[in-house]
Amino acid sequence: MNEIALSPSIQNEAKERVRNLSEFQQYLSLAQSKTISELVDFLLATAVILDVSDLHMEPENEVTKIRLRIDGMLHDAGTIPPALYQEVLSRIKLLSHGIKLNVTDRPQDGRFSFALDKEHAIEARVSALPAEYGEAIVIRILNPAHLVDLENLGLRKDLLQMFKSEIGKPNGMIVVTGPTGCGKTTTLYAFLKALQKPELKIITIEDPIEYHLNAISQTQVNPAKGYDFANGLQAIVRQDPDIIFVGEVRDNQTAEIALQAALTGHLVFTTLHTNNAAGTIPRLLSLGAQPSLIAPALTMAIAQRLVRRVCQQCKMLISPDQATRKQIEDALKKLNPNIRPKISSQWSIPQAKGCEQCNGTGYRGRIGIFEAFRIDEKMEPFLAGSPSIGEIQRFTVRHGMIPMRQNGIMKVLEGITTMEEVEREAPE
Repeated sequence: MNEIALSPSIQNEAKERVRNLSEFQQYLSLAQSKTISELVDFLLATAVILDVSDLHMEPENEVTKIRLRIDGMLHDAGTIPPALYQEVLSRIKLLSHGIKLNVTDRPQDGRFSFALDKEHAIEARVSALPAEYGEAIVIRILNPAHLVDLENLGLRKDLLQMFKSEIGKPNGMIVVTGPTGCGKTTTLYAFLKALQKPELKIITIEDPIEYHLNAISQTQVNPAKGYDFANGLQAIVRQDPDIIFVGEVRDNQTAEIALQAALTGHLVFTTLHTNNAAGTIPRLLSLGAQPSLIAPALTMAIAQRLVRRVCQQCKMLISPDQATRKQIEDALKKLNPNIRPKISSQWSIPQAKGCEQCNGTGYRGRIGIFEAFRIDEKMEPFLAGSPSIGEIQRFTVRHGMIPMRQNGIMKVLEGITTMEEVEREAPE
């Protein structure tokens, strides 16, 4: 993979002059007078400084629009002339391993890496797509600084203890579910970091490898060459691993091999696309997994979303209106008294305002909200009846699972996020 060195002077200039989105917009017009390589360096350096996850360049009729995804939300960040964009596009394609400079009529994917100062290499995944006014480019920024320890995922104490207990077992399958971009991989990488030991063999199969971890064998699928999750997982099992991380279970063969591996002494981590934790079992069944394998192999199902943290510099504390107060009080009544937060008669919740520090959004950073349940001796006979998602949800809540929405409301009461964010990611 190509690794490039950013201009030290551009890095220093970006750090001194760009601290928020407004300053990026102001400086972008000045940066257009620089060389093409310096302009691209500026875009990459400021993407890291502003904690951008995706950098979008979208050609339109008269200009090319630059948009930045920060904390999961896209922001307009300025424009550049079409002629200049063509040169920027050529530079990015030239840097990207896997993208051909002279191909403009079909989608292409590539990647390169770069570093700021002496920090770890930051990977950039590039997608080029033919559009009405030329090729659109999206660069995903994969910063190793986003890898967090298990203790920093934002888990409740009881959930943290559950996770530690389950990943400490020698075998079984743990599934993390949710839509694209909800932090599933971050959670599973936190599991892997917590388990790294010289005496354990850990192998991953991913599509693609997002972050490189020390002392872990990582492999990437290549469907064009016949190397997919199913046959890759078959090969991994023969490598004598203790722990296996499968990027995603997408088909029957992968599901069956992963479940069999969990039953034969391996600890397996993987992801599925479902709306909630209760959807894990029906989803495995829909992929053709044998019901007799799921209950004994699956040890824990987790669902998660990411909510934005309210900016601590400008947040306001308000007294909730009657409808919001009732929503919160009803949610708290359903919680176990041992973990139910105590609130006074005069309680308040945070509201987003907006300042320079948070680009005027009122939010800065994100945190996970979770729900999870274990498969135990009480649940195994229940699953034998092939229950629906709703039945599984009701069963797990009766046996102690705190739904994601309640978990989000608890974070509102802790002053971490807002009810608007919880409604957006975990509506009732």
